[in-house]
Amino acid sequence: MTDQAVDTSGPAKAAGTEEPSGAVPPQFFGRERELKALRADIERAGLDTLAGRKAARARVLLIAGRPGSGRTALAGELTRLLLSTGDHPDGLLRARLTDPGGTPVPTERTARRLLDQLGVTGPPGADGDELSEMVREALAGRRALLLLDDAVDAEQVDPLLPDNPDCLVVATSGGPLTGIPGVRPCTIGGLDAGSAVRLLARIIGQVRITVDPRTAETLAEECAGLPAALVMVGGWLAANPMASVADVTKQLRELPDDTEQSTGARPLARAFRLVHDSLPPTAARILRLLALAPAGLADAHTASALAGCSVSAARTTLDDFVALGLLRTDGADQPQYEVPGCLAPLLRALLEDRDRPTEIQLARARMLERTVRLLQSCRAVAEPEGSPARRKLAGLPRSLRFPNPDAAAEWLRIRRPALLASAGLAVEDGELDTLARRLVAALVRALAVHQGTEAAAPELYGLHGLVLAVAERRDLPRERAAALLNLADLDARTGRTQEALTRYRAALDAGRAAKDPYATGRAMESVGGAYAELGDFQRASDWYGRALAQRLTQGERADEARLYGRLGAVHTYAGRYGEALRNWRAAAAGYRRLGDVPAQARALSEAARVQEYAGRPQESLHTCQEAVEWARRAGDVRLQAALELRLADTLDRLGDSTAARLHRGLADRLLDKEGAAYEIRSAVSEN
Repeated sequence: MTDQAVDTSGPAKAAGTEEPSGAVPPQFFGRERELKALRADIERAGLDTLAGRKAARARVLLIAGRPGSGRTALAGELTRLLLSTGDHPDGLLRARLTDPGGTPVPTERTARRLLDQLGVTGPPGADGDELSEMVREALAGRRALLLLDDAVDAEQVDPLLPDNPDCLVVATSGGPLTGIPGVRPCTIGGLDAGSAVRLLARIIGQVRITVDPRTAETLAEECAGLPAALVMVGGWLAANPMASVADVTKQLRELPDDTEQSTGARPLARAFRLVHDSLPPTAARILRLLALAPAGLADAHTASALAGCSVSAARTTLDDFVALGLLRTDGADQPQYEVPGCLAPLLRALLEDRDRPTEIQLARARMLERTVRLLQSCRAVAEPEGSPARRKLAGLPRSLRFPNPDAAAEWLRIRRPALLASAGLAVEDGELDTLARRLVAALVRALAVHQGTEAAAPELYGLHGLVLAVAERRDLPRERAAALLNLADLDARTGRTQEALTRYRAALDAGRAAKDPYATGRAMESVGGAYAELGDFQRASDWYGRALAQRLTQGERADEARLYGRLGAVHTYAGRYGEALRNWRAAAAGYRRLGDVPAQARALSEAARVQEYAGRPQESLHTCQEAVEWARRAGDVRLQAALELRLADTLDRLGDSTAARLHRGLADRLLDKEGAAYEIRSAVSEN
């Protein structure tokens, strides 16, 4: 079987992203027989069809081949051709199933990336089963293509298969995916001689091939026809115009084989060593250090920090690597570079062999420090002019500053996969925990500013988990309490109340160990809230009471008033109207002392509701009138209108229908007035 070659200047993408809009597809060589076989396989009758049943799931086409064989490029060309037919109008979804380090990507992460492309937000903290089910549900009524690249085994692919035969899955792997029925792998090897020579000619020009075509074929054989090897060797020849094809063929033959590599992987390893060893020492070191780039993604700042050189010098070197076939790039104004998956293990092995551990760790620390400063700049540029953050930003070097908030937000969007991977790797390293904590904190703040806490909740959940890991490893109870509270809040927001309760109680223990009154008070109040959500109002009132007792000793009046209100609410739900009324009255008094008139009006309105539930309509009427007056003073028209309607209902029950009609009419006029005011405000803001 033959393989194809592609133009390596195509866009570098994070796992799970789509081709950029308007991108020119890479030039493709060969593979006519494989493409024909794969397209025929789509039409092949499956077991369900032969049995007279409609297929229950999407069909899977598998392209199997070793790294560097061009399996991903073949999959990309196949999906491009299939999309051009119009049979899959809902487009292409992509996800890479193996990290550059060779670690299988968890189903949870892959499913979340697919959901992002579908425009669906997965709940924070959801596991792989829940998210993969959401993927299948989202694809149930669509006709889409899925490209699942670099699968390790069937267990990675199977949960993501749509229960919809109108979808089609194209997967790549190093071997068969045993366990998925009806999958026949299309196994690929190296390029045929003709396609290999055409690829070389495209890189170095036809003239150098024409003068010695036999040697060009021999060179292709030395590279075993592997496109990745041919692109690197072609890049080397293009960078050395005085060298002949025979020269590079001779040099390849003289390079010793790496006996730790399998026989099939050795041609790629030799081509890589040829190019690496021909680089100037500084450039070769930068290349090796790119093995530390998170998620295999780097920009000029990453390379600059790793190598300790200027940003401009780093960018020039990275562009040289693209020309040599060592990197891919998206070609943007602020380009991002990707280490090809087939080269990542070779880079790591060479880094460990040539560079001292202390130098590697220092380079990693420089990269993390640079990332922290960029994230701080990213957040600061969104602050108001003249703020302390903006004044501090003005003191940073120009290369670390963003021209405006939109540019910062776009950088954060593009670099988000690499930034999240950087945070995870920093925590996993375990030796740079101070930097790791700073990085996570800066990333949390930047995401919250530019995306909002709701939109960024899935990422924030993972980041708070990283903080918790460091806090537990370093025995930092204060940080542990904060991380547990943040995680529990996200659990509670997504309906995982029992999990939230467990974390709130763990946060209480950590807060007590840290002697942190804020953490303990917040944890007790949150435990009460979790019990209230679960309908256990007795425990809820007990925990709210504990939190209130702590606030009373510390004189925190705003918290006292809020907790009186929470106690009033749970007593109301439990039918203990006497306790509820006392607490709502205490809340109203607390808000009055604080001068919070809207909150005072709302607390009085709740007290009136309790009196109504308790069968005391006259008292409810009086309290509701008092609440209306405070709502009027606060200028809260909607609350005032709601209270007028409640007054009308109470008056109806008391038999005063005339007064009830008056209050309903007043409520309608208030709402009409508020609606008109809203329309005016909207028109003004639009203009």
